[in-house]
Amino acid sequence: MEKVNLVFGTVYGGAQFVAESLQQGLVDAGFEAILHQPDQLSGFIPAENELLLIICSTTGQGDIPDDIQPWFYEMQSKAPYIPELKFGLIGLGDSSYETFCGASEQFLALFEELGAKRLGDFLKIDAGETMEPEVEALAWLPSWIEQISNERAA
Repeated sequence: MEKVNLVFGTVYGGAQFVAESLQQGLVDAGFEAILHQPDQLSGFIPAENELLLIICSTTGQGDIPDDIQPWFYEMQSKAPYIPELKFGLIGLGDSSYETFCGASEQFLALFEELGAKRLGDFLKIDAGETMEPEVEALAWLPSWIEQISNERAA
């Protein structure tokens, strides 16, 4: 059973709700899905034989939410080289702002810099278009799982 580590950064709870919905979707699909609370991420470096799914809201001027900032900066300062790590990314934001999904863009840049490989499309959920981001995320999930299967077969 493959393990997926879900991490989220949220301001008002939307990204957490999306992460919880995805956790159940992954379990239903046969994965071991571990939801990490932001305040428990200190020292957490994803194992390269596991998968990582980041779900992150954007706040302010494209900023990372306060709850997950410490982990982002810890990963940035430790800069572990993790070329075998595969990850997925979901951003929540409002496209009426120039910095739409800016926090998730920062995570994308960081993990690519660390050598990790993104699987599947970077899902950007627009609060101006959907009131139920978990529905959009769950609709995206099968394509991400398919990317995992394709990666395994390669």
